[in-house]
Amino acid sequence: MTRRTVITLVSAAVLATGPLTATATAAPPAPAEGAAAGTVVGNEALAENLWIDGAGSARKLTYWTRDSSDQPALSTGVVFTPAGTPPPGGWPVLSWEHGTVGVGDDCAPSVAGRSDRDMGFLATWMKQGYAIVATDYIGLGTPGVHAYLDGRAEAHAAIDMVRAARAVDDSLAPKWVAIGQSQGGGATVFTASLATRYAPELDYRGAVATGPASNVVDAATLIGPSTPPIGSSHITAYATYVLNGLKAARPDFDLDSYLTPLGKQLVTDAQTLCFTSMAERATGVSLNQLVSRPLADGDFVPTARSVMDVPLTGYDRPLFIGQGTNDTDVPAPLTAKLVADMTVAGTHPEVHVYPGKDHSGAMLASLADSVPFVARLFS
Repeated sequence: MTRRTVITLVSAAVLATGPLTATATAAPPAPAEGAAAGTVVGNEALAENLWIDGAGSARKLTYWTRDSSDQPALSTGVVFTPAGTPPPGGWPVLSWEHGTVGVGDDCAPSVAGRSDRDMGFLATWMKQGYAIVATDYIGLGTPGVHAYLDGRAEAHAAIDMVRAARAVDDSLAPKWVAIGQSQGGGATVFTASLATRYAPELDYRGAVATGPASNVVDAATLIGPSTPPIGSSHITAYATYVLNGLKAARPDFDLDSYLTPLGKQLVTDAQTLCFTSMAERATGVSLNQLVSRPLADGDFVPTARSVMDVPLTGYDRPLFIGQGTNDTDVPAPLTAKLVADMTVAGTHPEVHVYPGKDHSGAMLASLADSVPFVARLFS
């Protein structure tokens, strides 16, 4: 395999996992005295055009959670419950962690809606008799910054979404499973590593992650001014999100020292443009045009590792990982490395490989295996 091919695959994986960008908004209000993670501060009906097929109710919540520095932060999300009567003990819960949509407030799924792919995928789970709680993540629709790929912050938001949902809906059981794709797949793996410690009062059963973002920092170290041009506006758009997100998660990081004037402009644009619009904005701009020095230099690597490196240990419940061999957003070699590193560390996820499937195709194909997997977790 040539260096150019490696760079293309790795960059696609890193950048397509999605960027973390900060939206310039006011600082979030201070939490109420004694407000715990999961405390609900807003509860409103969700517009019916945003409902998952099969839902009997849908409420949008605003709630307190914690960022990766363990500081209070607000998130929004939606509680979907199936139509009909809940089973004895309440609806078992799936906490859905979504893939890349952008980092601006208007990109939040509870505002902009969800792709047809995601709506169909979630409807399959709804029809199995699960309530679905779906975080938007911190800063994606709330004051402050959405630190894209800040795995601990995303995991906290997903876990606290379960707490928030149960606080307003007594039809939900305490037993729950995490599930996510792409950006959300990586976030789900983070969730799986800390769920029982972070929320011991809940009954966490396990997790399903497909196309999980991982090894992002390793891939990013191949990017510099001399990187061969890669003609993909999607990859460039993802890169602007990743760079923005790192700055959002670690404000002291000197991002500007890595950027060209063009890079600075695109990183700024990424703070408000959702993915499709950002990809259009990035047309004709290659990765090497964004940076003035290699990302392998200076503080980028140690700073980014503290935010994006997926944990290799801490998994005390079953973990399902699904991967397509034809995935160009999160190439199979990156997931293979994650699994290999986990295995060396003593973690043994249940791995399913889907030959010939791309990023979306593997997500959908995984249902044949993940539906019975989750049913066993709840049995």
